[in-house]
Amino acid sequence: MTPDWHPPAASGPLDATVTLPGSKSLTNRYLVLAALASETSRLRRPLRSRDTELMAQALRGLGASVDDATSLHALADPDWIISPATLRGSGSIDCGLAGTVMRFLPPVAALCDGPVAFDGDEHARVRPMATIIDALRDLGVTVDDEGRGTLPFVVRGTGSVRGGTVRLDASASSQFISALLLAAPRFDEGLTVIHEGKPVPSVPHIEMTVEALRDAGAEVDDSEANTWRVEPGELLPLDVTVEPDLSNAAPFLAAAAVTRGTVRVPSWPQHTTQAGDRIRDVLDQMGADVTLDGHALTVSGDGLSGIDIDLHEAAELTPVVAALTACAEGPSIIRGVGHIRGHETDRIAALATEIGAFGATVTEREDGLRIDPGPLRPATFHTYADHRMVMAAAVLSLAAPGTVVEDPGTVAKTLPGFVGLWETMLGTAAG
Repeated sequence: MTPDWHPPAASGPLDATVTLPGSKSLTNRYLVLAALASETSRLRRPLRSRDTELMAQALRGLGASVDDATSLHALADPDWIISPATLRGSGSIDCGLAGTVMRFLPPVAALCDGPVAFDGDEHARVRPMATIIDALRDLGVTVDDEGRGTLPFVVRGTGSVRGGTVRLDASASSQFISALLLAAPRFDEGLTVIHEGKPVPSVPHIEMTVEALRDAGAEVDDSEANTWRVEPGELLPLDVTVEPDLSNAAPFLAAAAVTRGTVRVPSWPQHTTQAGDRIRDVLDQMGADVTLDGHALTVSGDGLSGIDIDLHEAAELTPVVAALTACAEGPSIIRGVGHIRGHETDRIAALATEIGAFGATVTEREDGLRIDPGPLRPATFHTYADHRMVMAAAVLSLAAPGTVVEDPGTVAKTLPGFVGLWETMLGTAAG
């Protein structure tokens, strides 16, 4: 636990430019593919956060080399140079609370020449893992989990995976599909993944995985609904610049709307597979002025209206959007996000409790939340070791000065510099 944070109040409308580091989702996908590639890769402007550092350290433990290199961008973190190696077992992986580590790396561990143990934080031990464990068993991989379907477990690699076809229900997380696809080029027969069940959440994340695979030269057929075919073959080395993390941009852009000011995020991509890009639509529908040009995304606020929105494909935005709706005029409904009960915490229950403590009436629904705004008052916002809850608390604090945020350091999972960026941004308010 880190000391409580007292976010400063905005003294007036904001007029700020916030430059954000790279996408966590892209950084960790590129790291995995680089470790499986035929030659050395370079990631430019990668995100350096707890989740990505855990991924880098895990890949080192499996035999890859992940080293720092000078970046051409003066304000950016060092680039990463990744040299692949023969995958080795007989090690252990600390997953922390990173879904990408605990789900993306078991199929890679199956390619190792010995056992690999997986474990993580206390909260990680309740995150669902049975889908990927069962899929690996269907492919002939031995996984010892004592029937838990969660961490900790051991993947007993034999140096190769035959591949073929696997059927699974990925309605709890798109990460199960991405995990199998990322390792599939190294399987002897490649892999066909068939989803059978309710609609897969966060489909843009699967599209991101497919695009990253194609960047590395993999042959992927995703032309049939709920079916992905990856051919076996060599992965080419990468030399890529990681896009800014658009989900991490959400609270800063929301701040423009709440304070009736303007916030710009440079280098917003014209085309992206990041689910966080959906924040543009959310803010537009709530009444903000949203402009994307060749240099930046700019959001200006002039009052907020309630919204009825399905965030099934961008559920990671739910905490920030929920906080934003508590600051709006009129009720809002967030739909399609029932699966976020299995994220870092039960986000639906946590948001209902925490936002409700500030004076809004928040009702849990089977697949989301209903938020009826009320006069907001400051309170202590508990964050449940969940980085997105810190971001939601920051947005709420703009409408409830005096808010106290518990354990803000948990935001280091995806954006270690969040508190500093936030406080710098608020220093641009017109007094």
